[in-house]
Order: sequence, then structure tokens, then C-alpha cells
Amino acid sequence: MEAIYISATAQKLPRAVAQVRAVHGKGLEGDRYFIGLGTWSDYPVEAGRDLTLVEAEVLEEVGLAPAEARRNVVTRGVALEGLIGQRFRVGEVECYGDRICEPCAHLEGLTRPGVLKALLHRGGLRADITHSGEIAVGDAVVPLSAG
Repeated sequence: MEAIYISATAQKLPRAVAQVRAVHGKGLEGDRYFIGLGTWSDYPVEAGRDLTLVEAEVLEEVGLAPAEARRNVVTRGVALEGLIGQRFRVGEVECYGDRICEPCAHLEGLTRPGVLKALLHRGGLRADITHSGEIAVGDAVVPLSAG
């Protein structure tokens, strides 16, 4: 993974961190979603809230800086869509790929017109943390076998 981002408050650009603790059912320590203060914390679907990932290649193509994407983890060389419905590991943390992390009008309002369309179906991955632990920049994102 290339980068990890957390933000203590909504609408402020997240800050890059070298490592962070990822907690089952809560998310990343220090992030607003960890304490339930994220813009979408009250979203009625509880699954897929712990961790968001996005591909660096997509951000480069769209011309969006990694922090502007407002995802927690920026990957490179990983087809995130292939992790939907799959277990995977980020560093020592085990996760489950829940669904695509579609962009929203809120993201477009915080960035620029056209971002919503440019990221449609390529906005990243929403995942659940199934086993807590530390993640760090440079950790691999590795699919786990179904067995």
C-alpha cells in the first residue's frame, strides 16, 4: 500500500500517517469514523464502514490527489473490485471486501465538478475489519484463500 489517511473532522483533508491501528467494527484509530463522527456514520447499512481503499492508478487517471479521495488506504497494483465478497489481509489486519465505495455528490462538492462521473464504479472498496491489528505504509494487500 502506498498511503494511509485519517481525518479527525469532516470536510477537512485527511492527513497521511505511516502506520495506524485498525480495529474490528470501528475502523482506524484517530479517524472521525472510528468515533462515529463521519459524514456517513449514520448510514443505515452497517457493513463496509471500517475501512475504505482506492487504487492509486485510478486517482492518477482522474487527476485527484490521494488525500482528496478521502479514502483510508491507497493501493497500487491491486484490482480492488476483485476483493468484493473476499477475505484479504492488509499488513497484519484481516478484512472482508463488502462493496464498491461509490463516489458521492459530497465528494464532488469538496473537490471539483466531474469527479463524481470520473470515479463512478471506480471509487474504491468498502471493507470490514474482521481481525484488528496494525497497518503500515508498504504493507501488501493480499487476498486470502476461501478455505
